[in-house]
Amino acid sequence: MGLKGFVEGGIASVVAGCSTHPLDLIKVRMQLHGETIASSTTSDAAARIRPALAFHTTMPLPQHNPPPVPKPGPIAVGAQIFRIEGPAALLSGVSATVLRQTLYSTTRMGLYDILKRRWSPSGDGASLPLHRKVAAGLIAGAIGAAVGNPADVAMVRMQADGRLPAAQRRNYRSVLDAITRMARAEGVTSLWRGSSLTVNRAMIVTASQLATYDQAKEAILANGGRDGMGTHVAASFTAGLVAAAASNPVDVVKTRVMNMKVEKGAAPPYAGAVDCAVKTVRAEGVMALYKGFVPTVTRQGPFTVVLFVTLEQVRKVLKGFDF
Repeated sequence: MGLKGFVEGGIASVVAGCSTHPLDLIKVRMQLHGETIASSTTSDAAARIRPALAFHTTMPLPQHNPPPVPKPGPIAVGAQIFRIEGPAALLSGVSATVLRQTLYSTTRMGLYDILKRRWSPSGDGASLPLHRKVAAGLIAGAIGAAVGNPADVAMVRMQADGRLPAAQRRNYRSVLDAITRMARAEGVTSLWRGSSLTVNRAMIVTASQLATYDQAKEAILANGGRDGMGTHVAASFTAGLVAAAASNPVDVVKTRVMNMKVEKGAAPPYAGAVDCAVKTVRAEGVMALYKGFVPTVTRQGPFTVVLFVTLEQVRKVLKGFDF
């Protein structure tokens, strides 16, 4: 009886994920923009360089600060990817998106539906208080994220690969190739790198997204609205906006931790999530945690709209079936 919610949520999630994948790729590239991890070998090499002739002088040398690098917007980032890497690059990592939605979103949507039904007085998920919807979202999001983390790591790396110099690219052929190579080169535990961040983000997104959608939909219907496409779009866009605002800082740190390149015998660029957050704020300012917010909203909004509109249609199709 509980399988139906997983099937409905899984179909809707895969459709929504594939539809908005280019926007997600642009968001990841923007979140990684400005990331500066100085290499110790480079700094040591620079320190060893000495001028051929040295003159003693009391005159201070002029300091030349490099001009700040302008932050590109989502349209500029998308156009750059299209121009330099080709149109197909906008779908980089789409196989990982399909696997991620199949594992992560199917699990969280199905579990949320089960918990919502079990906790409601009538047993159909209706009239559930907001705090219980939030609790159901937190639990479902955490479990879904733990299941889908390997696909999430692969997706981030495949999306970010094009911004690296050609010699440093990983050039994964598919999500299975990415997962296999990561497990061999970095160990199986690397597939759960950043999992604490993934879980935290998923808890925030699921609780805010699903609970807000249900609450907004109930409010519209209670005020005379019709249970149709307009109500679904309005409630889902509200849910997407709330989820984007709540999750963006965790998403930035998660993206950078998952994308970091760890060489054998060398210390990783980030010691963990807190270290990444501190280094990011010190180097780029507090607002760096909201990098990619515009594409996050422009992706989260359409994603959530497509997700719930598709979900409502799938529910109508499967209404007569019980499994």
